Amino acid sequence: MMKNNAKAAAGVKEIARLAQVSIATVDRVIHNREGVSEKTKAKIQTIIDELGYQPNVLAQRLALAARGAINLAVLLPVISPETEFWQAPKDGINKAAEEIRQYGVNITYSYFDQNDESTFEKQVKKIIKARPHGILLTPTFPDPALRLLEHSQKEGIPYVLINTDIPGYDAMCYIGPEIFHSGYLAAQLINYCIASDKKVVIAKIAREIDNNYAILRKEEGFRAYFNDRHLPNGLLTLNSQQTEYAVASRKLAKLIKQEPGIGAIFVTNSRVSLVARYLEAAGRKDIILVGYDFTMDNVQHLKDGNIDFLICEKPQEQGYRGIMTLFQHLVYSNAIEKNYLMPIDIITRENCRFYRN
Repeated sequence: MMKNNAKAAAGVKEIARLAQVSIATVDRVIHNREGVSEKTKAKIQTIIDELGYQPNVLAQRLALAARGAINLAVLLPVISPETEFWQAPKDGINKAAEEIRQYGVNITYSYFDQNDESTFEKQVKKIIKARPHGILLTPTFPDPALRLLEHSQKEGIPYVLINTDIPGYDAMCYIGPEIFHSGYLAAQLINYCIASDKKVVIAKIAREIDNNYAILRKEEGFRAYFNDRHLPNGLLTLNSQQTEYAVASRKLAKLIKQEPGIGAIFVTNSRVSLVARYLEAAGRKDIILVGYDFTMDNVQHLKDGNIDFLICEKPQEQGYRGIMTLFQHLVYSNAIEKNYLMPIDIITRENCRFYRN
């Protein structure tokens, strides 16, 4: 091992000599740190490529071990039958955790109730007190989330947002869908399927609607598609802050009775299964239904023909990539990519058995 360390040091010295820069400058380029001009960086990288130099990863790992364990904090909604979507990001996080556990990385989960902002605030306080080396979260409640992010920036703690970002905030890293275009795509799908004289319902079924950035941004994108193309279809709104089937179905039945010309329904979140259940019971196969997320109920309704399209955004990969981004930054000093946008996948009855979150 001493020989490997000596060889690595010699390689860095040779690169510095050939590039006529300091060893520290070479080290910055190797570890993708700031403070080196693009011209010098290109020169050093060319020499590295010509020499075939490989950083001593073993030495880096030993240095990590000497520093002690790396503690990462994860803040997610409580996972329940109603919030099944969040099992997929957690599965991705667990997969990453298994891969990096041998390097002394510990992950601590904190959970909050999506219907209760105070539970989010409570977990934020716990995480700040714990002083983790890195944080992964979904900022469901923007105000307390901002307090956590601003504290993290002040303390030099890297963080990653997944699934949704914070409007108007220049976050360190966001991994997830481009939410506006997700809604825009949903509108395009529906436009392909209905006549110009048909009306479209935008259904928002969530305990928190007015403060739910993801739902509102999807609606904005959806409406923008129809506005941009000056399409004549009337757009109707159905809001239900009560997420029980009995309440949502009653509101939907009332709207459909009042508006007989409805040709499609767009549900802005994973509760599209509630609408599918109603349409099936009412025998309304004539209404196109589009919604989100590859959950068990949604997939079953997709297979049964009650949902026409599911829009999915690889939540498992979001969780996995979020943890690996923090790990690679903390261990190898890799730069954190500011935005890593997930593909927006369209799942149908015909291709759902091939899909993986």
